[in-house]
Amino acid sequence: MILNYIKTAYRSLIKNKGFTILNVLGLSLGLASSLLIIFYVVDELSYDRYNINAGRIYRVNEDLKLGENNVLYAVCMPPLAQTLKNDFPYVENTVRIKNAGSMHVKKGATNILENRVAFADPSLFSVFTLPMISGSPSTALAEPNSVVLTETMAKKYFNSTEVVGRTLTGDNKDLYKVTGVIKDIPRTSHFNFDFFISMSTFPDSRSDEWLRSDYNTYVLLRNASDHKKLEAALPAFLARHSGPQMQSELKMSTAAFEKSGSYFRLNLTPLTDIHLKSNRTGELGPNSTVQYVYIFSAIALFILLIACVNFMNLSTARSSNRAREVGVRKVLGSPRSYLVFQFLTESILVTLVAAVIAFVAAIGLLPAFNQLSGKDIVVNGQTLSWLVPAMAFIILLVGSLAGAYPALFLSAFQPVNVLKGKLSAGFKGGGLRSVLVVLQFTISIFLIIGTLVIHNQLNFIQSKDLGFNRNEVLIVQNAFELNNQAQTFKQEVKQLPGVADATLTGFLPTGNEKNTSIFFKDASFDQKKALFPQTWTVDEDYIKTLDMKMVAGRSFSGQFLTDSSGIIINEAAAKFLGLTDPLNKPLYRSNGGKQDITNSKAYHIIGVVKDFNFSSLRDVVSPMVLIMGQDNGALSIRMKAKDIPSVLAQIKDKWSGLSPNVQMNFSFMDQDFDAIYRTEQRAGTVLVVFTTLAIVIACLGLFGLAAYAAEQRTKEIGIRKVLGASVSAITAMLSFDFIKLVGIAILIALPAGWYFMNKWLQDYAYRINIEWWVLALAGFVAIVIALITIGFQSVKAALSNPVNSLKAE
Repeated sequence: MILNYIKTAYRSLIKNKGFTILNVLGLSLGLASSLLIIFYVVDELSYDRYNINAGRIYRVNEDLKLGENNVLYAVCMPPLAQTLKNDFPYVENTVRIKNAGSMHVKKGATNILENRVAFADPSLFSVFTLPMISGSPSTALAEPNSVVLTETMAKKYFNSTEVVGRTLTGDNKDLYKVTGVIKDIPRTSHFNFDFFISMSTFPDSRSDEWLRSDYNTYVLLRNASDHKKLEAALPAFLARHSGPQMQSELKMSTAAFEKSGSYFRLNLTPLTDIHLKSNRTGELGPNSTVQYVYIFSAIALFILLIACVNFMNLSTARSSNRAREVGVRKVLGSPRSYLVFQFLTESILVTLVAAVIAFVAAIGLLPAFNQLSGKDIVVNGQTLSWLVPAMAFIILLVGSLAGAYPALFLSAFQPVNVLKGKLSAGFKGGGLRSVLVVLQFTISIFLIIGTLVIHNQLNFIQSKDLGFNRNEVLIVQNAFELNNQAQTFKQEVKQLPGVADATLTGFLPTGNEKNTSIFFKDASFDQKKALFPQTWTVDEDYIKTLDMKMVAGRSFSGQFLTDSSGIIINEAAAKFLGLTDPLNKPLYRSNGGKQDITNSKAYHIIGVVKDFNFSSLRDVVSPMVLIMGQDNGALSIRMKAKDIPSVLAQIKDKWSGLSPNVQMNFSFMDQDFDAIYRTEQRAGTVLVVFTTLAIVIACLGLFGLAAYAAEQRTKEIGIRKVLGASVSAITAMLSFDFIKLVGIAILIALPAGWYFMNKWLQDYAYRINIEWWVLALAGFVAIVIALITIGFQSVKAALSNPVNSLKAE
């Protein structure tokens, strides 16, 4: 019987090739799009889940509030890890990781700059699942100056993975003994280092300071449920261990500190939440946001829903062709359940074919999708283990849902009415079909609004006045390699005819170098009057090189010896401090950022710089203090020549003259800025692509419904033409019913789109307003697309010969 259903379904589908192709095309487009989005979402949700103990690993975070300043850290104090293990029996193990930044590694006569270097405790391999190819996991990082390499790095420097006992030469000719080689860390990890140097190599790691945060600290619990007990115990634990130092340095107890309105707290983040739900200071790498997982999941659901509605409409569009078949089957004794099963078989068969095409298309389009989304997704055996069952479920679900309405609709025809030719009385449900069209276009218009808003916000980011000029600025990222010759390099570069100016510091608005200090408004060191700003060391050329604007006072100058104790604050700092005239006002800085008020240093404000963005535009510009000093981190060069390659070649020559064995690493500031928002840019591009696909699929459904309407009104159109109706009048009549549905969709989609996109924009401190023309354009586009789609069928019906439609009468 089932085989007979399949044969009958196959014959019916082949008989109506046009509608079958449209059905398969719509479903395959919807399924392929949804499949690509599912790959993206699964990839985002899979971060750090490769760890066997992922459910028991938590990162310890630190929250600090000092006066009105709030800072969320992903790093904690040096002694925390070992103390947690000692104090709590349900903490099985702990590990600290400290991002070491970059390091030069010698290969032959060349020093190669490696940027993925970290210090780690010996327990690293007990907490995280990092399979070791050679070496002992328990002892690999036990000794100072030992290093564990990834497989790729071992092959890069030694052409082999059997390198335990070999030696690497790093910065300052430091020698590191290779004690292990691990497999490359999976891409879906929130940290991805190539070199792990033993933590004991770093002298500061043995510090017992509890009021300083430098180390990403992880705990492995004996049971996943123990995290609630640990989090509840952390306040008393922190007060017990940090209290003595707080009393010594801040001259107040922990209770008094919190009573003043400040606090110093620890909390936990599950390992698997870090990538999508953490955006703290001191992250080991750039994280994503769960917001895009929600957005793309909704888009996948919308596209699949539109594809199903499209299938329903196309199926009912050819109902008149199936009506007599249903009537004859019923007269011959076929029960309704058999007819329902027959139509469901056709639906599932179409879905199966569409799913196979969609799967092949998704695999074929995956490289392009990876490039578009910035991913590196691959379909392997592990992917297929969940994908095949998921596809089988989707085929049955979509086939059943999309086919249920046509099956019930068609099987409900009354045979007496159908066989008499009274087709219009043989079915109902026009209201439901109208609802489905409204649903399709509501979703499509909503996606158009979302696309326009995201596009406008990204353009706003690109064009916003950031408070500095990022164009034509070359950054030599490794100027620190020149050591004492960095200043010489700067002066030589400034003499080049194509160079306007240069500044030597690693603290840049588009860089990763950050530093905070505590300043007090007066010598009373009142915590309520504390300022916790970014504190950057810059030189006298910083302001003019980056084309920043002074709103009061002056910039630093080498001609004023007193500038060694002078500072420049930004407008946000002046506002925070409540200073209407900040010039020459004192600020007291705690020594070394350790909050030791007994050894504080007094500064005087010499100028106020206009606020400039030095972090994401999602954040409001926070207080900033610039201090004049020496920092050789990077050299930023403002070029004035149109021939950038020529100037760049001259700068490279100057570098080679000072450091012939070290390669100059550089970037352009505008590109570094764009990289900060690359995730948003890629998300915007992906959204445009899938919105376009959703509209195309919705148009296929509308096309089918237009064909359905024209088919059912053939005789009416014939009579109207005989009575003198024009082609334009008939076209307008047929189009009006659909444009009315699109109008209803517009009325629903516009307020919904405005509301939800406004919610999305709230994540940005600097954002656009949704203008009226965005909503108007979305509605206009929807109407134009609908008219184009309907127009073909309407004109075709209006041009038909009335003799053909009326001869049966």
